Amino acid sequence: MNKKIWVYDTTLRDGAQGEGISFSASGKLAFVKKLDEFGIDYIEGGFAGSNQKDMDFFKIAQELELQHSRIVAFGSTRRANKNVKDDIFATSLIKAGTPTVTIFGKAWKLHVTDVLRTSVEENMAMISDTVAYLKDNDKEVFFDAEHFYDGYKDDPEFAMKALETAVAAGADACVLCDTNGGCLPHEIYEITKNVVEAIGCMVGIHTHNDGGLSVANTIESVRAGAVHVQGTMNGYGERTGNANLCTVLPLLELKSGYQCLPEGKMKELRDVSLYVDDLVNLRHDSKIPFVGKSAFAHKAGAHVNAVKKNPRTFEHIEPEMVGNERHILVSELSGGSNVLLKAIELGIGRKESEEGAKDILAALKDMESKGYSFESADASFKILIQKVLKKHKSFFGLEGFRVIIDKRNSGEFCVTQASVKVRVGDETEHTVAEGGGPVDALNLALRKALTRFYPSIKDVVLTDYRVRILDPEDATAATTQVIIESSDGKDTWGTVGVSENLVEASWEALVDSVEYKLFKDEQKKQLITNNE
Repeated sequence: MNKKIWVYDTTLRDGAQGEGISFSASGKLAFVKKLDEFGIDYIEGGFAGSNQKDMDFFKIAQELELQHSRIVAFGSTRRANKNVKDDIFATSLIKAGTPTVTIFGKAWKLHVTDVLRTSVEENMAMISDTVAYLKDNDKEVFFDAEHFYDGYKDDPEFAMKALETAVAAGADACVLCDTNGGCLPHEIYEITKNVVEAIGCMVGIHTHNDGGLSVANTIESVRAGAVHVQGTMNGYGERTGNANLCTVLPLLELKSGYQCLPEGKMKELRDVSLYVDDLVNLRHDSKIPFVGKSAFAHKAGAHVNAVKKNPRTFEHIEPEMVGNERHILVSELSGGSNVLLKAIELGIGRKESEEGAKDILAALKDMESKGYSFESADASFKILIQKVLKKHKSFFGLEGFRVIIDKRNSGEFCVTQASVKVRVGDETEHTVAEGGGPVDALNLALRKALTRFYPSIKDVVLTDYRVRILDPEDATAATTQVIIESSDGKDTWGTVGVSENLVEASWEALVDSVEYKLFKDEQKKQLITNNE
């Protein structure tokens, strides 16, 4: 069996300190359940005693029937010159009711003298008293040695004394923190190695990403003997974030031979990453290693041709190992292999046939010369393929549309009204809608016109709208590219439109979005029919 690494998630506390990150009460519970199912060993729930929201969470969390994870309450050592039993933060750790607690204490003399403004002796007593008090209350205790690496570089004897004090008082693990995030991997390795050899308890690592090295530093600490790893999902955290567990876990388990998760769980990594982003309402970072949409994306024709023959040529692991998938990009740089594999990825075409690939490639290059870009518009590219192969089915025809923007005086908002007239089969539908702007009004009017014929259209929402000016030197006459991202609650797709007229470009992307949804629904119906 591979050596076990104990995984400690601090997203709900340290991650929530990141800009734009906030968990609702129900979101925190949903997060815990998801990570428990995933197999994370420890989930830090918040800072005990700092706010009522976290204390309410700890109370509810006691009722959760978790299968794998242990909930952890986070806090500090007692305050200077205060009896530990009278310290609100120390006693709150007991009131939290969690089986495990983590406390942080100063391991850099600079913080003792300049922040706590107390003596070295009192700092050590603060560590010892708090650990002993928590152990007397039957808690598993982790001691986070705050600023440990900076403290060690400044005064090794003092930093080590902080750890030794915690261990003597009964700490179950000492976690070495690169709190400022400025240490280099070779420093982390050497210092961690010295600590592992010197103290008699489990050693952990907690890194920040200020130098862009939090993941590398975490890996180096494990290589030096640390067996307890702290981090956050998607790298959330204060300033530039914490060590990203979505990168750390596969590096340790898939690349280094350690056991981090229960068997088979690594395949759920991308799903968990996306789930957490959804909880805090953040767009997923497509560039995150392993789990990002671009992690296994290929664009250069030579690369795609090689991947088609043997994926190992340009992929360091199989995407499926972390729940991801290969993504082929198409652009004016594409070759026949890009087009063929992209068609297969989108469910069009066959591996054994390259029929139509040259025609699709020619159409692609022609469209891109006019300003279209399909890297973020898979749905539009799929429709383009269908049209080139003469397999496209038009679900409706445009009879015309009109947009009116009315501003009656300087003190009132603009009123935008769009009318759309479409033909579906032998029937014509003419509708009018008001929106916050021309694109919003057109979107509402189009869906209003089509809902009678295609009820599922009501499920489609626009999740993103991006405009790019392609030739700014032409000023207001410049060609405009519009990218629209849509979702029906299950799938997400992108469409593109290009025109010198912003409204027309938006309309083109809107039509592709709707047609793709209808095309997708028809495919599902056909699949059900074929299986019956």
